[in-house]
Amino acid sequence: MSAGKRRFSIGKKMYLFVILTVLTAAFGVAMISYFVNVGQIDTYFKRLAYNTAENFASLVDADFLNKVANAAETDEYQELRQQAEDAEDDTLVEEYFKREGLWDQYIETRDQIDNYLEHMDDIKYLYIVRLGEKYAEYDMYVLDDSENPVSETGYYEEREEELAALDPYEKCEPTISNGDWGWLCSAYAPVYLEDGTLVCHIGCDVGMEDIMRERRTNLIYVLISAVSLTVLILIFAVIFARKAVIRPLRTLTADIAKFKPAEGISYDEAGVLPEKKTKTDEIGDIYTGIRSMEINIIDYLTDLSTMQKDKEKAESDVRDKEKLIGEISKEAYRDSLTSVGNKSAYYRRVEELKTEIADGKTDFAIVVVDINELKRINDNYGHNAGDLYIKGCCHMICETFKHSPVFRIGGDEFVVIVLGDDYRDRIALFAKLRRSFEESYSLTDCDPWMRYSAASGMAEYASDDNMVELVFKRADKAMYEHKLKFKEKHGIKR
Repeated sequence: MSAGKRRFSIGKKMYLFVILTVLTAAFGVAMISYFVNVGQIDTYFKRLAYNTAENFASLVDADFLNKVANAAETDEYQELRQQAEDAEDDTLVEEYFKREGLWDQYIETRDQIDNYLEHMDDIKYLYIVRLGEKYAEYDMYVLDDSENPVSETGYYEEREEELAALDPYEKCEPTISNGDWGWLCSAYAPVYLEDGTLVCHIGCDVGMEDIMRERRTNLIYVLISAVSLTVLILIFAVIFARKAVIRPLRTLTADIAKFKPAEGISYDEAGVLPEKKTKTDEIGDIYTGIRSMEINIIDYLTDLSTMQKDKEKAESDVRDKEKLIGEISKEAYRDSLTSVGNKSAYYRRVEELKTEIADGKTDFAIVVVDINELKRINDNYGHNAGDLYIKGCCHMICETFKHSPVFRIGGDEFVVIVLGDDYRDRIALFAKLRRSFEESYSLTDCDPWMRYSAASGMAEYASDDNMVELVFKRADKAMYEHKLKFKEKHGIKR
């Protein structure tokens, strides 16, 4: 062992492994149990909030609410509402609704809300709101319970953070949040006219303060229980590891240190492990194996020099053969013109992908690229120009998908299996590839074989794809459609 390098024994590693394993398992089980329970409770309250809002939405008069909301949006009403709010007197607003013939039903609807809140202990707030468009900054209150002033009708409140970018025409999923009103589970159910027009939403807030307080208490109990159980298991595990593994290994290590092989000495003089009855486990097998090895070392020590030379020669031969096999293997799977993978390499990678798909451990996309006008280049400027054209197109593909394997599977056809970082940025990279070919083709001052052009198509692996070929076919179809567009745009002239 080099000077200054501290020894980290297998005993310490075993203790560390046992401690980390037990801690991880205990904490993991405790957290899984806790979060499963939390998820079930959250689901219950979300369902309660939404069902309450949906049930109340079925009871209200949509036509009436539409009239109230439309009236509240007028400039005349907003001016009266502001005066009433400033004076803290709802008389102006009440008189307005009476003139419009809405007051009696207004009171009736508000009483419905009060009745709901009175008989459902978990419901903290129940209100009617007209949500703005998807990216609106404000939503308007239409009607609330009797504890709130009538002038709150028509009040525009800044949209809650959890409702940002909410599309009122889509289902509003219940949310749990902690805001100015404390912990609430909020849900919104739509109210429609008979012709399907969206009028407003019934908002329902379930109070979650007690639940969150109990949840924190429960988490503390779970952690205390997990720590207590972990300590007991650790004590047992450490004792067992010391007796069954660490102590026998230390004894074996001390005996091995006594072994000093040399020519012309006996087993005892060399410190070979004594023959004794060992445990019928892996440590016993190690003991027997090491003793046998030490005996073999002594027996063959006199031939060590010759054996070493033979070994070095054999190793050299193996290295030469492995190097030769490696070079042959590389050439067998490399396209001779472009140096990317050839068709055989592609099929081999497809087989690997099939195994990964079966194991459920893969995300990939396939890009099919077909070079445009290669025959015209070959016919008009010769095959040397055609080869340069192929290499240039291949270089553009490789430069775009730098972290993915590229294969040439035909004279003018390439395939990219998009993986890793490239798969994460696949949309942008694919757009960049098409744009690069379009820009290159537009360079009319260049030689024809330097104006690279190719049609391309991409398809992503989906969970219902049980074959790589299905992904390839979709990419190939997209490529073909792209090639048709190129021909429609440019015809056959170059």
